[in-house]
Amino acid sequence: MFRIFLVEDEINLSHILKSYLEKEGWEVSSFYNGKSALQAIGKHPHLWILDIMLPDLDGYQLLRSIKDDSPNIPIIFISARDADFDRIKGLEMGSDDYLAKPFLPRELVIRTHRLLERVYKSADHDNTVINLGPYTLYVDKRIIQKGPDMIDLTSKEYELALLFGKHKGQALSREQIISKIWGDDYVGTDRSVDDLVRRLRRKMQDLRIETIYGFGYRMAGK
Repeated sequence: MFRIFLVEDEINLSHILKSYLEKEGWEVSSFYNGKSALQAIGKHPHLWILDIMLPDLDGYQLLRSIKDDSPNIPIIFISARDADFDRIKGLEMGSDDYLAKPFLPRELVIRTHRLLERVYKSADHDNTVINLGPYTLYVDKRIIQKGPDMIDLTSKEYELALLFGKHKGQALSREQIISKIWGDDYVGTDRSVDDLVRRLRRKMQDLRIETIYGFGYRMAGK
């Protein structure tokens, strides 16, 4: 499931757009001013949809802050101001698409589909994607991303993340993890599990991996 951050100060329009986007199966978070959106930059959604005219912050300033944090994250700009000026300036600053108000909500949905498909190159993500909080695990490609950023994992670190993703909320003993990651003929100690979990936590700090003392681990979530 793709995560979208929608920044639109017109509350009624925001509700309408959010409804249309959520009908596509996307997770949408709404922000009604620039300051609240600015505070959420570190959560790394897959896509930002930004209105240029915000009550407290210039949309260009917000765009610049997003790009400073995650240069490759896709952004769609929307505005009711001078279409040519805003479109050119937004594109020069790194936005990927532009919609001038008024527009049909369905047009935003179509453009969002095309942009997500182009950036993340996963036409069949419903069957091959596992969500791990802010991370997206592409099973067929054996890669994990946080927004547009790739997480550099070893093979066993990836296998552990996949194991947790397939068993969200389930307690896994160290013996179960060893069997799945190293195989039943593994002759080492279960300290290898603790070391592997420690490395995964360091690289994916937003994972909610809970330690069950004397037993094993559990990743919180449904």
